[in-house]
Amino acid sequence: MIPFLLALIPILTILVLMLGLRWSAVRASIAGYLVGLGLAIFYFGSGVELLAYAHLKALLSSLDVLMIIWAAFLFYRVTDEAGAVAQIGQALPHLTADRGMQSLVIGWGFASFLQSVGGFGVPVAVVAPILVGLGFPPITAIIVPSIGSGWAVTFGSLGSAFQALLSTTGYTSDMLAFPSALFLGVAALITGLLVLHITAGWRGVFHLALVALLLGAVMGFIQMVVAANGLWNTAAFMGSIAGLLTSFGLARLLRGKQSQDGSVDGNLLSVALSGYAILVIITLIIQMIPDVKHLLGGLVIQVKIPVLTTSLGYVTPAAVSKPISLLNHAGAVLLYASFLAYLVYWLAGRFQKGSFGKIVLGTVKRVQAPSLSIVFMVCMAVVMETAGMTEALARGLAEVTGRLFPLVSPWIGALGAFMTGSNTNSNVVFALLQLRTAQLLGYSVATILAAQTAGAGLASVIAPAKIVVGTSTADLAGREGEVMLKMLPYIILLVLLISLLTAVGVWVEV
Repeated sequence: MIPFLLALIPILTILVLMLGLRWSAVRASIAGYLVGLGLAIFYFGSGVELLAYAHLKALLSSLDVLMIIWAAFLFYRVTDEAGAVAQIGQALPHLTADRGMQSLVIGWGFASFLQSVGGFGVPVAVVAPILVGLGFPPITAIIVPSIGSGWAVTFGSLGSAFQALLSTTGYTSDMLAFPSALFLGVAALITGLLVLHITAGWRGVFHLALVALLLGAVMGFIQMVVAANGLWNTAAFMGSIAGLLTSFGLARLLRGKQSQDGSVDGNLLSVALSGYAILVIITLIIQMIPDVKHLLGGLVIQVKIPVLTTSLGYVTPAAVSKPISLLNHAGAVLLYASFLAYLVYWLAGRFQKGSFGKIVLGTVKRVQAPSLSIVFMVCMAVVMETAGMTEALARGLAEVTGRLFPLVSPWIGALGAFMTGSNTNSNVVFALLQLRTAQLLGYSVATILAAQTAGAGLASVIAPAKIVVGTSTADLAGREGEVMLKMLPYIILLVLLISLLTAVGVWVEV
């Protein structure tokens, strides 16, 4: 058990520093990386060549993920600076005065939409003030979009967390997209009921249960279908759009007594939505037209990695790194959409002088910290894998949990997301551990990895860093503990659901 306990130290280091000492993800990830590197050298017998190739692989995996994160936030900044997000947010309350429907349309549908194109705490930052303005209690205004957007985290931010899962494990989307989307689709099915319970208790649930189940079925099913057909980077986007459109029709049927004048400027709203329409069109053109996809697929980064062996005899077979196709990468698609959306909004007169500089500087400033934490966490994870530390962890975990591992697997992902504040980082840190443990126990790797990312996505919304974003926008600074305590039962219920689905999935297969 000594190798298992030593291999656990880098992960425990991050956990203690972030949760116990309240270090930032960047500082904690650097510390965890240095501890892991030291153990890899001085106990697990990693030499210079092994570490050099491990870092090369880690940097390529980081680039694969960061391209999406950078471009996704750039796209969000373009639409936000053009006033598109605010315009959509202002239009939604006019649909209905029914409190339950407002929480479903704005706190669930719109928050999920924002998660699909932005992430990074954007759903709570944008939606919480809207709900407060409509008269919702501030704590409710934070919890509703947090819980409401959890099902869209894995395939949100245009698939950055799912890309991290693919890049870290080497598995393809054909293997992992469907089971991941299936788990999250079931979570989406009950998310609306949780939103109603948060808003109005059991009375609210009984009042709009059928509406919530219908919306959840639409969003979860569309996300699953889109992801399973290769368009996983737009799966949450398409699912949330389908849910929003469905909710618009249902909201008109349940308008209630209107406190607003009910008028929306259709022309302004159409311009606001044009950027998102551009994103859909470009994605479909590049992904669905073979000639275009082939034309853009010529520029690829890929390296050969030789057999690597530690002084203790742990062997990593020769391999070729996962190819990164630069011009039709999901990040590149987002970049094209960002430029075209900027052009459309500029022609429509939606930008003020200096907007371009604000967009670029705002993007650079916002992605610096998550980018650094991702790089160091990827380096730590790959070094641990190549040094045999992940193997030691997997063997120890398999020995301790045995047949109960499927029940534990989603909680490992959830812990990683809570610890790092990110579904992406959780996948980076724990995906290889989950993969190897599943192999040792003879369980379906695809199902276990789906549990990892589903658990991480659903639990990421309760990470301290994201709760701070919510409390700061709803004027509740200093009450983060109270918000977290009220969110916790809902998160536990959702992750428990994934645990049961995972157990049923792998035990039936066995």
